[in-house]
Amino acid sequence: MMNEDNKSQSHAIKANDTITIRKDTLWKYSTFILAAILIVGAFVFFMGDDNTSPTGNVVNNPGNPLPGQNARVEIDADDDAVLGDKDAPVEIIEFSDYQCPFCRKFWTETYSQIKKEYVETGKVKFVYRDFPLDSIHPAATPAGIAAECVREKGGDEAYFKMHDKIFTEGNILDGGSATAPVTKTAQFGAVELKKWAKELGYDIGSCLDSNKYKSEIQNDLAEGSAAGVQGTPAFFVNGKLLSGAQPFSAFKQAIDAELNA
Repeated sequence: MMNEDNKSQSHAIKANDTITIRKDTLWKYSTFILAAILIVGAFVFFMGDDNTSPTGNVVNNPGNPLPGQNARVEIDADDDAVLGDKDAPVEIIEFSDYQCPFCRKFWTETYSQIKKEYVETGKVKFVYRDFPLDSIHPAATPAGIAAECVREKGGDEAYFKMHDKIFTEGNILDGGSATAPVTKTAQFGAVELKKWAKELGYDIGSCLDSNKYKSEIQNDLAEGSAAGVQGTPAFFVNGKLLSGAQPFSAFKQAIDAELNA
């Protein structure tokens, strides 16, 4: 039989063992919770720079439609460049920013598919309107002016050639890839814009230097804001807002719904 001393010693060991296990468990849970907080905090911090402007406006919102997204609003092409058949049954108006990485994402991944399947088949006309976020993209307005200057020389077809040129060349100014965001905004300026226009066969020097089409860019911005645009890119498919750099499938669904209405 176990004497009283042995019993006391056994109870002490068990008590000590129990305390040790609880401390280890508590430490493990505390470490896990702390790590989770740090991961979530880091995610919010880094994503915040890409998805919101300094004013809190949504810059990219895929999968999370803005309020009223399904409502049809009154918005037109104004006198902006049109790609495709002007009598096409579906009109897509894009409000965009030439220096916006999400606008570039749309152009890189989705624009060509819409162009091939719907614009070139006469089902969609595509309109580009400027919505420069100047506080974070200081080259957006000059790029918009440059594209309008090219249009003055060569019409809508030339405009969209410059549109494509800006999105193509603007990605590699800092030595990045074709989808890398522009980080050295000082390089994205008049010299490059004039050079790209020249490569397309147009001299826009005096037009760009005079800011001739700045009021046109500002008018697009004002009308986009009035229609409910809160960031770029934003699209109106026959007046229905589709916000963010959505995949082609989202546009296909919206376009087909209008074609079958």
